[in-house]
Amino acid sequence: MLIDWFTVGAQALNFLILVWLMRRFLYQPILHAIDQREQRIAAELAAADAQKAEALQIRAEFEHKKNELDQQRAALLQQAVETAQAEAQRLSEAARQAADALRVQRLQTLRNEVHNLNLEISRGMQREIFAIARKTLADLADTALEERLAAVFTRRLAEMPAPDRQGFAEALKMTKEPALLRCAFDLPPEQRATLQNALNESFAADIAIRFETAPDLIGGIELSANGWKLAWNMADYLESLENQLGELIKQPSQPETPAAGEPETAAEPSPSGAAE
Repeated sequence: MLIDWFTVGAQALNFLILVWLMRRFLYQPILHAIDQREQRIAAELAAADAQKAEALQIRAEFEHKKNELDQQRAALLQQAVETAQAEAQRLSEAARQAADALRVQRLQTLRNEVHNLNLEISRGMQREIFAIARKTLADLADTALEERLAAVFTRRLAEMPAPDRQGFAEALKMTKEPALLRCAFDLPPEQRATLQNALNESFAADIAIRFETAPDLIGGIELSANGWKLAWNMADYLESLENQLGELIKQPSQPETPAAGEPETAAEPSPSGAAE
């Protein structure tokens, strides 16, 4: 078989030209396109990885914030529960204290009412007793006591302390009105003269006197001049005793437990003085 080297050479040259042409116009662009595609795919994968990492980071942050919110919600719920319990306890304690205060106030009010009722009863009895005593003394006081009253008043004039005597004398000198001598009885002229002489001797001067009958004195005599007063009557003793009893009634009663074997004693008010 004969080989046509010219044909073989031409075919080889054509093949080489074809290879060069394919490499120049086909293979290189394909490789370039493949490289660009690979780079694009790599960039996209890198972007996807970055987005995935960012998504993971966002998810982690979301989970962290969610946990923080859950903790804050639990803390707020616990705080609200504790606050509600504390408020409920405070309101319960306040209600209990208010109830105790109201109970104490009611007890105190009841005690005050009982005490005021006892005071009113005691004062009523006191007023009645002293009213009866005054009426009895007023009924018993008659003209038979006139001389005794005048004698007692005369003695009191003689026993008047020097400062009081001097002050009374100055008051008698300074006033232009006559001295007022009030008596529970309508004094007869003899008794008036006795009292006039006693005043003149006591103050060493002629004393102008205006006599006046005052049944409210309940057996007594009262001399007054320019704000000064010298008096003696049984009403003073009654008023003094009444005031003392009133003070005793005002004092709260506090029962005391006597010591073993010691008898109980009750204090009795003593009169400030005795009628003469």
